[in-house]
Amino acid sequence: MNTPNHEIEHRSADGYLMLAIGIALPLLGFWLLIERAGPLTLLLLVAGVIACVLIFSGLYMLEPNQAAVLKLFGAYRGTDRSQGLRWANPFYSKSKLSLRTRNFVSETLKVNDHGGNPIEIAAAIVWRVEDTAQASFNVDNYELFVRVQSEAGIRHLASLYAYDNLDDSHPAEQLTLRGGSDIVAKGLKRELDQRLAQAGLAVDSATFTHLAYAPEIAGAMLRRQQAEAVLAARRKIVKGAVDMVEMALNGLSEKGLVELDDERRAAMVSNLLVVLVGEKDVAPVINSGSLYQ
Repeated sequence: MNTPNHEIEHRSADGYLMLAIGIALPLLGFWLLIERAGPLTLLLLVAGVIACVLIFSGLYMLEPNQAAVLKLFGAYRGTDRSQGLRWANPFYSKSKLSLRTRNFVSETLKVNDHGGNPIEIAAAIVWRVEDTAQASFNVDNYELFVRVQSEAGIRHLASLYAYDNLDDSHPAEQLTLRGGSDIVAKGLKRELDQRLAQAGLAVDSATFTHLAYAPEIAGAMLRRQQAEAVLAARRKIVKGAVDMVEMALNGLSEKGLVELDDERRAAMVSNLLVVLVGEKDVAPVINSGSLYQ
């Protein structure tokens, strides 16, 4: 007896040929009955009609990317992936499965990331049936299995990574959900491949369709991002101002335009930094005396 651990190929007969035979047998019986009437001819006619019924019972149609799982009194006998009109043992039960690529878009799930912050996440999974025997016999409903295992895989993967780098002490290259969504999505595909393999299903791709902080902390995280943007801008301004002050002092020294002691040099640096870094326009003050008054 074949065990349905893996798919077994079944070679079915040409349905058009069997259809022609099924039509020809009773016609031949009727012709013999007319030409040579008798008990034997009548018996041949009845046999032809029974054969015609059996042949017609074994016919079935398969579309492209469709398969038929064949069973004989509950025992798995193979899978037919042929196209068009086919014929198999009329006592076989034929369960059709679609082999087409399908999409599953998960609901927006609220989970905690690696840092314990509540986030919302959703993903689109592209999957298909790869092994019809496992899909038919290893699980009750493989479509429900995809939905449950996909959501479980998304929840598990989200808990392995932080949404974003909240701690500046962590390296900038640390993988996060927001910064490395493409790499994390590939990890999700690998995990779903492992989860769905027992049902004979294959995952072609997995992409995130929604990724955000949960509403209860979204406002606080927005303020944090705004503060980071302000700090980055100020840091860039200060760095540029320091470079300009250094260039001014070096230029004055190289050209010998003015000699400044340490105190006046510090005062000049302070004044230049105030002018360059300040957010408001600075009103100039004219010194009518000497530099040291």
